[in-house]
Amino acid sequence: MLLEFYGQECPHCLAMDELVGKLEKEEGVQVERIEVWHNAVNARRLAQIDKNLCGGVPFFFNTGNNQWVCGEASYEELRQWAGIS
Repeated sequence: MLLEFYGQECPHCLAMDELVGKLEKEEGVQVERIEVWHNAVNARRLAQIDKNLCGGVPFFFNTGNNQWVCGEASYEELRQWAGIS
């Protein structure tokens, strides 16, 4: 499962929207987007998964291979995170 933790008004998260959409469309994967700035339950979920890996958003986590990406990333970095060679 591919997770993206984001904040609704986060400029870095907004900058990643296009690349995440491209990844989903071109590679046929689905990224679960989880808003954490306005949702306390989601914020706790982020804290449980993040465990001080990033400490902020956007935070991308792949539950299948435990790979993560912190902050803005390139399309190639997202592909690698998603397990796509």
